[in-house]
Amino acid sequence: MSDFLVVGGGVIGMMTTLQLADAGHAVTLLERGRCGREASWAGGGIVSPLYPWRHSAPISRLASWSEGSYPALALRLCEETGIDPEYRQKGLLYLSVADEAQAMGWAREVGKPLERVSSSFLYAKEPQVAPGLEEALWMPTLGSLRNPHLGQALRRRLEDMPRVTLREGCEVTGFRGAEGRVTGVETSEGPVAGARTIVCGGAWAAGLLERAGVALPIRPVKGQMILFKAPPGLVKRVVLRDGRYVIPRADGRVLAGSTLEERGFDKTPDDDARASLRESAIGIVPALAECEIEHHWAGLRPGSPDGVPFIGPAPGVEGLYVNAGHYRNGLVLAPASTHLLVDELLGREPILDPMPYRLETRLAASR
Repeated sequence: MSDFLVVGGGVIGMMTTLQLADAGHAVTLLERGRCGREASWAGGGIVSPLYPWRHSAPISRLASWSEGSYPALALRLCEETGIDPEYRQKGLLYLSVADEAQAMGWAREVGKPLERVSSSFLYAKEPQVAPGLEEALWMPTLGSLRNPHLGQALRRRLEDMPRVTLREGCEVTGFRGAEGRVTGVETSEGPVAGARTIVCGGAWAAGLLERAGVALPIRPVKGQMILFKAPPGLVKRVVLRDGRYVIPRADGRVLAGSTLEERGFDKTPDDDARASLRESAIGIVPALAECEIEHHWAGLRPGSPDGVPFIGPAPGVEGLYVNAGHYRNGLVLAPASTHLLVDELLGREPILDPMPYRLETRLAASR
């Protein structure tokens, strides 16, 4: 029997497994498909909330801690697996920010570098950005990474760890136990026992937890993105305008995203979204009009009422824990949210106050 069962093989589940295994525990990771192939793969890889000043303090605290940890994590995974997550700290340019005063106030409060820059600075950094802009906001510390590569590196590392059992294509269908205690799970391949079980199921977490009598307001929120085959250097850093963004990759490709759609569990890409994303991207970098759209896809974010994740023990069910509901910021918050839960599981001093993320606290606030 494993010390821990982790249900869900996205970045949250894989980072949880990595940290528990690093601490010397036997962990079984159960994933119904292939690890890192849902929201963790489908996102853009920006290591910050899009407009961080518009988020609550609990999100900001997790995001700040995570941002500081990503350079070392990316380097570690690259050295241990040979797969480069392509962490790049090239900064972010915000175009046409309506709530600039709020942004600057937030930056002063949290000590984050953010400044208004002139058109000459803007076009020196990004010559291909839409002409005619007189100023922008510049956040020099923002980083991004290639999230599919991060998922591949995490998976490879877990495969090589002797204390980790990785079971893909193994769907969890329910929980085992009695008298208010979970002692394992039921799966498509039979029962699996574990001393403690952690649900990191993303958009599917609520449906699974219902089988243990735990009701969480987590829902799927569809997001579509496109990928341009662009010449290297056309875009050098993340540029954000009117809620849409372009993100460069090291090979020159440029991602553009994303939509927000309440469509249940439908992940079908559609032509209207493709056209809208293309138009937004060209509005940021006009030269993208000449570039081929190489790929168009959709993913499902785990939406929660205010974007704050649920992290901690499931109320009234011993042995069952949750880390889910990160909405648009799963990748952004993953290092901190997983570390926070592992701190609790192992009896360590928490990196942050855990109370704003506790299920009881969050459920009471949503009533």
